Amino acid sequence: MQTTTATRTYALPSVKFQSIAAALAVIAAVALPQIFHLAGAALGLGTVIGQTLLPMHLPVLLVGLLAGPYAGVATGALAPIISFALTGMPMAPMVPFMVIELAAYGLFAGLLRGVQLPAAVPAPLAWLGKLLGAQVAGRLVDAIAIAVAVSLLGNTAMTVASVWAAVITGLPGLVLQWVLVPVIMTAVDRRRD
Repeated sequence: MQTTTATRTYALPSVKFQSIAAALAVIAAVALPQIFHLAGAALGLGTVIGQTLLPMHLPVLLVGLLAGPYAGVATGALAPIISFALTGMPMAPMVPFMVIELAAYGLFAGLLRGVQLPAAVPAPLAWLGKLLGAQVAGRLVDAIAIAVAVSLLGNTAMTVASVWAAVITGLPGLVLQWVLVPVIMTAVDRRRD
């Protein structure tokens, strides 16, 4: 049933599509931060531009919404590991937390992609709602992982308060995602019609 964008059902794409989408998203999630860091260095901003604009998050969220939860989890889990192996970034203590956080973003974006909303909800708002759900769920999973690391493992490099600090620092990146993701997903919907 494909009557309107808001009520369309989203069956999972083929395994081939999911695999290709995940591979391309991992490449983008590794390359985009490097591009942003180079731009930051050229502008004299250092690495703060990457922390502010969250370039690794965008491909993970998009692949979850486009290709489903399997591609989203795979991208979210692999991107920080591959990025660290190739570039040394993110810093080693951050890698496990980024794996958990980004895998959660990909999972929840993929799960929410199939949620049907009333036809009265415009497509861009529907995609924004799904994106916000994935972002909130990913941050909650990240906060839980940090709380476990702090309380059980004695990890003092991370604190639960650092989740809130990351949200504040990354607010421009969140706004960028709130604009780009609904626009991209609405364009994809139009091409599917």
